[in-house]
Amino acid sequence: MTQINYKNKVMDKLKSIFLCGIFLLYSLQTSLASVVSTGNFNNDFFVTWSPSHVNTSADGRSRSLKLDQEAGSAFASNDMFLFGQIDMPIKLVPGHSAGTVLAFYLTSDQPNRDEIDFEFLGNVSGQPYILQTNVYADGFDNREERIYLWFDPTKDFHTYSILWNLHQIVFMVDFVPIRTYRNHADKGVAYPRWQPMGIRISLWDGSNWATRGGKDKVDWSKGPFIASFANYTIDACVWKGNARFCRADSSSNWWNKEEFTSLSWKQRRWFKWVRKYHLIYDYCQDNKRFNNNLPKECYLSKY
Repeated sequence: MTQINYKNKVMDKLKSIFLCGIFLLYSLQTSLASVVSTGNFNNDFFVTWSPSHVNTSADGRSRSLKLDQEAGSAFASNDMFLFGQIDMPIKLVPGHSAGTVLAFYLTSDQPNRDEIDFEFLGNVSGQPYILQTNVYADGFDNREERIYLWFDPTKDFHTYSILWNLHQIVFMVDFVPIRTYRNHADKGVAYPRWQPMGIRISLWDGSNWATRGGKDKVDWSKGPFIASFANYTIDACVWKGNARFCRADSSSNWWNKEEFTSLSWKQRRWFKWVRKYHLIYDYCQDNKRFNNNLPKECYLSKY
């Protein structure tokens, strides 16, 4: 064997080792980017407002927020995420909750922020809870939708979920899709796809707008107002500074798979049922608000 051939063989072997190392490193980073958490609030979240109004069980598996005349309360995730699914079981404020707002949302906290919102608007006793959803993309919102929930959300825990991937955002209640917002960026519609977002949950006084446009204020004699949380799941890509790990097609990034690019046929049936019987406001039907110039996404497919 000539010296040149020997050197070539050594170089080829070194290249193979190098490429294998790069592949393993990429695979490791991709797998580490995805987190599955089944719910210790002390490990995954920190209190951002009124620690005295946040009560967490000894094992960290359940938590409650309190609103009274002194203050509201809030907590936020330790990590930021780019795509995934968050499932949050919540028992809403019971009784006369008019004027109160419980918000469960993702936000990038940037000036041109992206945000995906669940907002639960309190009610006068005997009236149904209103669930409002909204989407901010590149700092712009005005995409509110409202539904009446088809059950009493104060009697037991119900799961409120956000699925967010490159193709769509799906809002779900007990895994029934109530709303979608598709990625129509190729048609000039803004879509949250670059900014990582953290999870935020807060309970606060929205007397000036929440119930009947602000006509029904918080009645402090009915307080304190308490909302409860338990057994959440975070299955999402933790932001490590490089979007390609969260966009990668890997076993850990299951939300990027073909089956999650749109609603399934079963989901579409449930979606249509919600829209037909429980939708009470859709910005895409509010011609007056937009002076007969509805946002572009209102004319595009929802799934």
